Amino acid sequence: MDRRRFLQLSTITPLLLAGVGPAAWAAPDPGDKAASDFSKRLRPVGRILETEGYYVWGTSPILGTDGKVHVFYSRWKSDKGMGGWINRSEIAHAVADTPESPFEYVSTVLAPRGEGHWDGTTCHNPHIKLVDGKYCLFYMGNSNRKTDTKRIGLAVADSLFGPWERPDQPLLEAGNAGAWDDHCTSNPTFLKHPSGKYWLYYKSWNTAEYENYTNPKIRGNRKYGLAIADALQGPYRRYQGNPIIDYSGRGNNIQAEDGYVWYEGGKYKMLMRDMGIYNHQYGLYLESKNGIKWSEPKIAYYQTDHYFGQSPAPKHLSKYGRFERPQLLLQDERPTHLFLASQGGRYMTSSAFVFQVIPENHP
Repeated sequence: MDRRRFLQLSTITPLLLAGVGPAAWAAPDPGDKAASDFSKRLRPVGRILETEGYYVWGTSPILGTDGKVHVFYSRWKSDKGMGGWINRSEIAHAVADTPESPFEYVSTVLAPRGEGHWDGTTCHNPHIKLVDGKYCLFYMGNSNRKTDTKRIGLAVADSLFGPWERPDQPLLEAGNAGAWDDHCTSNPTFLKHPSGKYWLYYKSWNTAEYENYTNPKIRGNRKYGLAIADALQGPYRRYQGNPIIDYSGRGNNIQAEDGYVWYEGGKYKMLMRDMGIYNHQYGLYLESKNGIKWSEPKIAYYQTDHYFGQSPAPKHLSKYGRFERPQLLLQDERPTHLFLASQGGRYMTSSAFVFQVIPENHP
């Protein structure tokens, strides 16, 4: 059996990495019409990258030419608390033999560069892709430890082990003053369109809405836009019909974030974090015929205790009990594993969590 087939059909590892047993997992209710077919194909594997002294977040996987699974992920020192993502995060590289094996830290590949750089105070939200023979590491940086200088950048390399060529300027600036996206550009997800164009999806919101908030826990309304370029490194021009994902009209400041887009079986597909469609714990699954007009969201995955038991929420972890930052391991253009971020774990900080994605029509 070749390695790709092995990774797709490998026996599901008992939840040893998560420290819980299979009996804790509950399959989706077959009568739940809101559950996507994607949600019914998920099988929990467990936590990875539990790292003493660090929070780990946003793990993006790719299969290397060495046959191993490489991940790029955000991490920051635990003494900074969960809020360290905005002002102390770095992006690290780890490797494992399979998606269900222990991952070993290799190196830190992008760290804040200091004053005078657009990514001077944080490097976060990695998204790794192989494009035109180049390894492309999309990420978010900022320069003032705040959200209003968050910008998307692109580092490139010929090898997953680097060296990485870092950009002097962001890949996509914020929109003009007063626009829906005038605050920042963040949470990148990318694909090369069948037309040969380069499509960059990004999250943003409006500064006035952010500053004149009614709910201090969720300031502003997050939407998704699309920027398109003729060349990988730009310039990227905003799609005139932006934002392409906008739930603000539903009231109650409903929104979504953490978009991940891929193309499979003649359809564009997207995973997101729910922020009020169903609740604030689920993931969302959407489909599109053209990558612009998206379906009504269904449930992509559930809260953490749907899959494994956890102790009561500690006071210092306000996101405890939910998954965020979905990223997929794609093989032959099909997802085989889902990587998510989750608070808690061995050190009561945060780590990545892995699900196997069972092939469609597999018994």
